Amino acid sequence: MAFAVVFPGQGSQFAGMADPWATHPSGMGVLEEASEAMGRDVAAGCHEESALATTEFVQPALLACGVAAFRVLETELGEPSFVGSAGHSLGEFAALVAADALTLPEALGVVLVRGAAMQRAGEERPGTMSALIGVGPQDAAELCDEARGGDVLLVANENSPAQVVISGSVAAIERAEGLCKERRIRAIRLNVAGAFHSPLMQPAVGPIVDELRRVHLAPPRFPVAENVTGTLVRDPEELRDLLGRHVVSPVRWQRCAQALADAGATTFLEAGPGDVLTKLAKRAVPGAAAISVNTPEDAAALGAR
Repeated sequence: MAFAVVFPGQGSQFAGMADPWATHPSGMGVLEEASEAMGRDVAAGCHEESALATTEFVQPALLACGVAAFRVLETELGEPSFVGSAGHSLGEFAALVAADALTLPEALGVVLVRGAAMQRAGEERPGTMSALIGVGPQDAAELCDEARGGDVLLVANENSPAQVVISGSVAAIERAEGLCKERRIRAIRLNVAGAFHSPLMQPAVGPIVDELRRVHLAPPRFPVAENVTGTLVRDPEELRDLLGRHVVSPVRWQRCAQALADAGATTFLEAGPGDVLTKLAKRAVPGAAAISVNTPEDAAALGAR
């Protein structure tokens, strides 16, 4: 069986999300390494409502949980055949750690800077995001054109043929949601700290790029499906360049999932909290098998097959 391992992004967090991985030696090792790098107890922080409300804690905590889940998967599956990895926005850093392109401490260093920079950008240039259900990227782009009104508004996440996320100024998002109501399109306002993956995040780019210059990116042991292009990438410098453009570029998730399927993936394994990518993989690649790995028991069940 050829696997693609995928990692969720911001929005999948929940209180206690690190607890399952602390019960397994491989997961606990990752959480301890992450806690040392962050200077705080990750598992304890995942029980603090105030911490889970901030981008600067949530992003590295999600990274740690994703990598912990992956290490448990590796342990329980023995030597699984991974044709590639991918992450939804922030999750791409976990995908890079899984592929040995970044070490966990290096990835955490970048993500700590990334989370803080995005939090500041959201405060300096306020915005928000809304998920549109039952609409594809092209129709959503046309809706954004109608609602923009001189503000920032664009498709930020191309998740599946019938689900996108739009991002922009609060006023523009409100106008878009008004159009959705008129046209009976379901719109769900997301609980985020800014207009991620839009030009409103531009102030965050400089600090992220500076931090990326400080880390060593190695050739990944299997290709990473990159959000900005939706293609499989192996070149470290190309990965570095694309990571620097992440926060102001759309997430082309549907293309990432298809690229992994085209590379031979028969099963998508979602490593980390929730099942968002499990559902999206099934929609983006009809007929694909997708499994959420939320606990060590889930990983052990896969290994027993």
